[in-house]
Amino acid sequence: MIRCFLTIILLWAGSCMVPAQPVANRFTNPLLPYGADPYSFYKDGYYYYTHTTGSRLVLWKTKTLADLKDAEQKTVWVPPPNTSWSKELWAPEILFLGGKWYLYFAADDGHNRNHRMYVIENSAADPMKGEWVFKGKVAAPGDKWAIDGDVLEYKKQLYMIWSGWAGDKNGQQNIYIAKMSNPWTIEGERALISQPEYDWERHGHLKGETPEQVNVNEGPQFLVHNNRIFIIYSASGCWTDFYCLGMLSAKNDKDLLDPANWVKNKKPVFKAAPEKGVFAPGHNSFFKSPDGKEDWILYHANSAPGQGCGGHRSPRAQPFRWNKDGTPDFGTPVAAGLPLLEPGQKK
Repeated sequence: MIRCFLTIILLWAGSCMVPAQPVANRFTNPLLPYGADPYSFYKDGYYYYTHTTGSRLVLWKTKTLADLKDAEQKTVWVPPPNTSWSKELWAPEILFLGGKWYLYFAADDGHNRNHRMYVIENSAADPMKGEWVFKGKVAAPGDKWAIDGDVLEYKKQLYMIWSGWAGDKNGQQNIYIAKMSNPWTIEGERALISQPEYDWERHGHLKGETPEQVNVNEGPQFLVHNNRIFIIYSASGCWTDFYCLGMLSAKNDKDLLDPANWVKNKKPVFKAAPEKGVFAPGHNSFFKSPDGKEDWILYHANSAPGQGCGGHRSPRAQPFRWNKDGTPDFGTPVAAGLPLLEPGQKK
């Protein structure tokens, strides 16, 4: 009798309780099954995302990158055949500069030694609409091998950074910077601001190929915080499991073309987490949550060792914080399948 009475009381109490609030939206990595060199740009309530496809330029449009799998997708440009920019389209980036959209990418004629950077332009309000116009090659005097361009407008001046060769032969990729007179024209000579020097930047053995060793600094990305300028770049060969992120920081912003103004971090700032099943994380970019309060890193990684630079690389995102000294703290890569709060959901 007592047991029945307690049951009735508990049922009555449960019926009077306030219904549980829904759990905040969550997502898991990877954002897509595959997609190397991920990049996004936020404008007017939408993220415009792109990654390397190799043969064309594709955009995704979404309110949140957490829903990238269900985002609107469109091929916005296919290169004409039989040109110097018809094949091996790598690392596209979409930016809004001077009231127009620009898509930067590297391409060649089928021979890697001929890789150069190019850009197309769209004056429509929505880059998924309108016409994309080929503006041409973006090259410094000397016109050397170049990939992975990123552009920053800082104090009314445009700067481009990229990965390039010193000469005309493969063997080492360095990070260069130059001013731009407009979004499709480099102004003046390039300046060398980083080259592989530490052991963690020099894993690049290519068995049975020529050259047999390639040291790599590539995929540079500007990151500005509280008027401090950082460049986060990828180090070592993407064909190795040692692929990771390094960091340059400007001592001051008076002359970004002066190599002496850039200091390299002595250790990687983001690297593999084998215990979490994340290998060779690299070629990152950055974005903020829709409310502008959170900083996120967008990068690609492999899910198993030895997968190299192929189609196994998938885009992933996670938030990061800032250290007391003003430098970014990216933490460690989160495991695939681990639920994360969507950007802007953190209270």
